[in-house]
Amino acid sequence: MKRKTIRNHKDFFTTRDGPGVANNCCVIKIKPVKIPGDARYGLIASKRLFKTAVTRNRAKRIARDWIAFNENLMMHQFDYIFILRESILSCDRDLGRQKIAHSFEKLSETYSDGAK
Repeated sequence: MKRKTIRNHKDFFTTRDGPGVANNCCVIKIKPVKIPGDARYGLIASKRLFKTAVTRNRAKRIARDWIAFNENLMMHQFDYIFILRESILSCDRDLGRQKIAHSFEKLSETYSDGAK
């Protein structure tokens, strides 16, 4: 089942020290779902890092591919927020998919019980 995307601006807010993991292509933050069974994800590509709409859209397209490839590793009790970094544009597709998979596994090991 394909996850929905977060569309409401206020749903993107997370705490700075909240649960998450980082790699050199993105920072992944998680927060409990609002409605059980309705897990979503959101992408943040800031204008400060990606100056043009073309580069922002390309970064988001790359991230969506990686997320779709590894969606089965995502926990159903959390919404995921991906804060994209500039290096996503130069990262190899297979390497990026591996990085995201590793990040999902790391999050799953740490937060699988829903606590913390």
